[in-house]
Amino acid sequence: MVELTLDGLLNNASEAKVTRVNVEEGEKINKGDLLFEVEANKAAIPVESNYEGKITKIAVKEGDVVKKGDLLATIEETEGEANQKQEDTNPEKAGNAMEADITIIGAGPGGYVAAIKAAQMGAKVVLVEKDKLGGTCLNRGCIPTKALVRSAEIYNYLKEADDFGCHAENISLNMKKVIKRKDKIVSRLVKGIEFLMRKNGVKVIQGSGQIKDPETVYVKKDNGDVVINTSNIIIATGSVPAHLPIEGADLPGVINSAEALELEELPEKMVIVGGGVIGMEFAFIFNSFGVDVTVVEYLDDILASNDSDICSEITSIAENRNIKIFTGSRVEKINETEDGKYIVSFTQNDKNKFVTGDKVLMAVGRKPFFEGIGVEELGLELNEKGRGIKVNDKMQTSIPNIYAIGDVTSKILLAHAASHQGIVAVKNIMGEECKMDYGAIPGAVFTDPEIATVGYNEKTATEAGIEYNVGVFPFKANGKVLTLGENKGFIKILTEKDTDKVIGCSMIGPHSTDLIAEVTLAVKNGLRAEDIAETIHAHPTTAEVIHEAALSAYEKPLHTFQ
Repeated sequence: MVELTLDGLLNNASEAKVTRVNVEEGEKINKGDLLFEVEANKAAIPVESNYEGKITKIAVKEGDVVKKGDLLATIEETEGEANQKQEDTNPEKAGNAMEADITIIGAGPGGYVAAIKAAQMGAKVVLVEKDKLGGTCLNRGCIPTKALVRSAEIYNYLKEADDFGCHAENISLNMKKVIKRKDKIVSRLVKGIEFLMRKNGVKVIQGSGQIKDPETVYVKKDNGDVVINTSNIIIATGSVPAHLPIEGADLPGVINSAEALELEELPEKMVIVGGGVIGMEFAFIFNSFGVDVTVVEYLDDILASNDSDICSEITSIAENRNIKIFTGSRVEKINETEDGKYIVSFTQNDKNKFVTGDKVLMAVGRKPFFEGIGVEELGLELNEKGRGIKVNDKMQTSIPNIYAIGDVTSKILLAHAASHQGIVAVKNIMGEECKMDYGAIPGAVFTDPEIATVGYNEKTATEAGIEYNVGVFPFKANGKVLTLGENKGFIKILTEKDTDKVIGCSMIGPHSTDLIAEVTLAVKNGLRAEDIAETIHAHPTTAEVIHEAALSAYEKPLHTFQ
């Protein structure tokens, strides 16, 4: 019997508050499981199991204040049994072969959500992941970048404190603490997913999955391989950073987005190759941190999938922040100088140009990843040009009991789209007919200010031959926005001319990535601009810009002249 106490967990604190109890008495646990969460000195501290066994007693409850040495729980070990299983490395032996209704390869936001949904619907689920639960989004993408965005936001607040009647002196940035905070958030969320897997009865196997045939998945592990006999398979292996054939792209100072998230020492100058979502988010982050940033973009606009007015607005804001932008520019070569600097050579309007930096961040997008899982051997059909696994609107591949979701399909590379695709796939597997609808998937860009979109914009509506009305409202005419110290940006709502139904929205301004949910609901459910305008919006809130834009689309706004 092992006693789990608070010794060694609190650093310099003498006591802590139990904020979460993740286990119950009698529950079986594995090494690394998150048992408790405590808070000391305003820091969240995860309490993990170092043993495999069973919880025999829980000595605390949520809200309790505990001190060093206090008992949290007792654990009955089954370590001998665990060791025996680890020694059994033959996949055909009983300990290394298993049955599943659904086997999911990849535990990103598509895979792990699919696993939860399948378990809730009564399926026996095995989730295979070669790295960490949460995939790229949680570990090297969405969440860590947003942690840096928040640090940049706070740093900007400090620099602008005098505008709000506050005084902040000797302001500085500790990049090591910024990265440490980011890592702590990621770790907590990963542990949360581990908890959800255990609570939902999902078997998680860490290893590389390979589909041997439509009913067999082989998992290669460090401590013995596993064979899964399965009725259905979901491929959710995600994407990896794309690479352009640029000479010098493999030099030591040329980094990708994952490496940018680990920089504990800031460069004086950074050149970002690519002015899409990833590139521009990092441009604003590092600019806020005091780095001299230059963006080189091949297309004629940064964030070019947006309407020209959105592109113009964010370009103007970026340039006012001293972010240098070169669009319509093709990078030809990257050279390293004798003193460790980097020269990025590019052509713009048939002229040869160059910029220099201490680091070069390659942010030229991502590509589907399905190497090594058996796609070619199975003969799974790929999309045009071989980019992504081809699926129908039920997320089925060309083999009926094999499904694919998320970035690996190359349909739309967004975490929330992958999650919904996972739910659609599971429902169809479990006999509930369901089709994926791509018409109302919101997009979010965490620049400063934020950009959010859903449905059609003017560019895509025109291309589709849709006649539309536009309702526009400036953020600077909103009271809450002015109290935030903001005065830039606008919202634009598109409605179908004949029906007044909301078919799309683009906005750039504070809280845009949160506000877009309301318009997404309207697009999804075929609501009219009048339905939004007749809905009372709380005052003073930034959400009132949606109300005013809806009014503008079919009538006239109240708080600006039109």
